[in-house]
Amino acid sequence: MKIFNLLEDNINDRYLDQIVEALRDGGIIIYPTDTIYAIGCDALNNQAIETVCSIKAMKSAKTNLTIICHDISEVTEYARFGNREFRVMKNNLPGPFTFILPALSRLPKAFKGRRTVGIRIPENKIACRIVEQLGHPLLSTSVEGKDEDYMCNPELMAETYANSDVDIVVASGRGGIEPSTVVDCTAGGFDILRQGKGELVL
Repeated sequence: MKIFNLLEDNINDRYLDQIVEALRDGGIIIYPTDTIYAIGCDALNNQAIETVCSIKAMKSAKTNLTIICHDISEVTEYARFGNREFRVMKNNLPGPFTFILPALSRLPKAFKGRRTVGIRIPENKIACRIVEQLGHPLLSTSVEGKDEDYMCNPELMAETYANSDVDIVVASGRGGIEPSTVVDCTAGGFDILRQGKGELVL
């Protein structure tokens, strides 16, 4: 496992290249978002998604999956939404929100059978630079915390996952403990499934 220290105002391009190369090779990373640190992989690599699900002990076929996109234009390739949803996403993104939208078929096998996908565009330059350079979305699932200190501390996460399939920990200082606000857009409205860090602006 490698640990790369990156700050939003000082992103080392050499480290970024290595992170993206690892993702393209099916690697797994822990990385910062604008809420909680996340475990992720190339969202179009089916085997890597299954590995993330194994690390988190998730049943991939029954678990809601979330992807991080670079911008709303990229979201159109993976999810279906109308003008109302576009306006609300534009009002709130980038930001600490997960929008649940109908999934499109471009997503890989691990998404098959799911009718929805979670969409995030975090207000975090590191996550967004990784997605931009990768050229397509990252899978995103929060690092589960044993306690508050663990959830904030990437060095402790690196110790915990040292013998796992995690290849790189992107350490960017202390993370947050409050998750994103989850907004379900699939029933014609904007239903808050989980109130988190973000206050939705309609």
